[in-house]
Amino acid sequence: MRDSSKIIKFAFLKLKLLTIIGARPQIIKAAAISRAIKNHFSNDLEEVIVHTGQHYDHNMSEVFFEELEIPLPKHNLNVGSGNHGEQTAAMIKGIEELLLAEKPNAIILYGDTNSTLAGAIAAAKLHIPVVHIEAGLRSFNKAMPEEINRILCDHCATLLFSPTATGFQNLVLEGFNPENEAPFSNNNPGIYHCGDVMYDNSLFFSSKAEAKANYFFENKIDRTNYILATIHRNNNTDEPKRLNALFASLKKIREQKNTEIVLPLHPRTNKMIADHLDPSLYNEIISDKGFHILPPASFLEMVLLEKNTKLIMTDSGGVQKEAFFFQKPSVIFRPETEWVELVEAGCAKIVDANEDMIFEASKAYLENPPANFPDYYGNGKAAEFICSEILKHIY
Repeated sequence: MRDSSKIIKFAFLKLKLLTIIGARPQIIKAAAISRAIKNHFSNDLEEVIVHTGQHYDHNMSEVFFEELEIPLPKHNLNVGSGNHGEQTAAMIKGIEELLLAEKPNAIILYGDTNSTLAGAIAAAKLHIPVVHIEAGLRSFNKAMPEEINRILCDHCATLLFSPTATGFQNLVLEGFNPENEAPFSNNNPGIYHCGDVMYDNSLFFSSKAEAKANYFFENKIDRTNYILATIHRNNNTDEPKRLNALFASLKKIREQKNTEIVLPLHPRTNKMIADHLDPSLYNEIISDKGFHILPPASFLEMVLLEKNTKLIMTDSGGVQKEAFFFQKPSVIFRPETEWVELVEAGCAKIVDANEDMIFEASKAYLENPPANFPDYYGNGKAAEFICSEILKHIY
């Protein structure tokens, strides 16, 4: 039961939430919570947004705040890139200072980046409740930095919101008790299967994305005949053998299936293809007008591309899921995925960087796309549910 003195106290004061973001996907996820606060909880919740600066350029960050109509960050730590330890340490220091200055009732963290890990460590050591959105997701590969980040964040958290039943079950198998009763703490956490805030966003922004339809004309893309591809993970961009295999596969699919390839590339990946691709392969790709190697797409541009493509090929966890939201098959350039239900439903195939597997999976999906996309990710109101539970259980 909530202490009556706390109810009286907070009848007059808003709960202050410090939201930590550091990468493009987190800005998008945060939009759903910010929108729910603005539309339904503005009298009860105050949000302070902090950008760590983990990834920061206009196309990857600022334009997203503009398109998603969410407040610009009150604070930017301007951490920038660096080795994992150096980057995470700088973020822990900066976040700790802001927690002491802002004195929030809780910190909201998303997903599995170094910003997520830094926020969890800083808040837990100051005994500030951690709210983790996208809790319970597991690839079961601790060689991935993201796997370490998501596990450690979950085990620092007071409220854990899993987008899927699989994620919820992962938490139970790790020892989280689904029967815990309030008051919640990181010693007695509350866990939820709540649906996916990204599904909330996809529903909300789907029609708005059509305002960007000129994107196809500007980039000379045949909107009826293209494959959307994204590549950004370090093990793909930094290992020449894998990177060459991925681009050779894209080239083969383009030629044999007579389709265009659209590649909105992270700036780092763009540099790596120039450095690591075999020169003849690189020259063939950049001289091919059917290969559209483009700057990072804005959020609405990405939604537009996902809605109209025939197939999505990616190493991004978020893009795999967005493919599913728009009922598009995906080919996954990784040896595993945290979104196992997509593979089990036949809507995604794991191909790693194996050229034969990539081609066969792509060919199969182009010729016989899946028709059944089960209802895994909630009703489009996950953000509202999360906010209501925060109000119930954070003091």
